[in-house]
Amino acid sequence: MQLSLRSLSQATGTAYRLPSEAEWEYACRAGTTTPFHYGKTLTSQVANYGSAYTYAAETAGEYRRATTPVGSFSPNAFGLYDLHGNVWEWCADCWHDSYAGAPTDGRAWVNGGNQEWRSLRGGGWADYPSRSRSANRSGYLADSLNRTIGFRVCSA
Repeated sequence: MQLSLRSLSQATGTAYRLPSEAEWEYACRAGTTTPFHYGKTLTSQVANYGSAYTYAAETAGEYRRATTPVGSFSPNAFGLYDLHGNVWEWCADCWHDSYAGAPTDGRAWVNGGNQEWRSLRGGGWADYPSRSRSANRSGYLADSLNRTIGFRVCSA
């Protein structure tokens, strides 16, 4: 991942990095306090996830079984697309089982925890809707590949 970010930065002349978990959640929520920036539930009309499953009392929706092009659904209040579902997104933080001891200023938490794993946010196209909640988090081996994992960059 670092090689890709370095190449992107060199090609564009702008420094890029992965967001911290705190930055990612702030961007996803876009000022909301509900489980999803869309509101209290998720449907296949607003996100790409394993919509054969439901979060609340809504009906099952169209299960696409693959990624969708960025911008296929409406953006959040900050103008950001596809924060719920589609692909999990790498964060700069090492994996920690909880937030106990996490930085309180939004920086990535890179000390302690499982140094071989990185945090993921957002859920993916094959996941239950609960995995796509704004606050949901997961972890994965940092040097592994998975077709349901992507990334979103921030300017450094």
